Amino acid sequence: MEHFLGLLRIRVLRGSNLAVRDTRSSDPFVVVTMGDTSLKTRVVKNNCNPEWNDELTLSIADLRTPIGLSVYDKDTVTDHDKMGDAVIDIEPYIECLKMGLESLPEGCVVKRVYPSRTNDLADESQCVWNKGKIIQNMHLRLKNVECGEVEIQLEWIDVPGSKGLPKEGMSHF
Repeated sequence: MEHFLGLLRIRVLRGSNLAVRDTRSSDPFVVVTMGDTSLKTRVVKNNCNPEWNDELTLSIADLRTPIGLSVYDKDTVTDHDKMGDAVIDIEPYIECLKMGLESLPEGCVVKRVYPSRTNDLADESQCVWNKGKIIQNMHLRLKNVECGEVEIQLEWIDVPGSKGLPKEGMSHF
């Protein structure tokens, strides 16, 4: 328990305008990877605008380990077709958590992150105070594909007995 900092819950909410990989549609699912860990959502049949609403939880030991997100089209006979990928940049979210904020008004925006050449955001992302904790909503633009976006939400979970996040001023990035 002492070797990791906590858990990161990634809610894979939905995809939009995903690429067609079968005749008229696709059977998409998402794979989130970090180091040797790989987690996946359920498959949504025949839908290029799927609603997954699946929760995937990663144990975070090193904040510098990149988190990748890839979308695939499920095929039963051949290999799954890749439908794009993105990197989930958790650094702005972790910076918000390190501020040690408490008792903010519900819905209060703690930080705004804008799309840039250094991230895969399709739209402004906000770190928001929600039900006693900070969450971050992200619309990720998929790369290495002709079109598609995936909407996710990040939530940090402190675990008793884990190291926890370093305090403000102590960087693990």
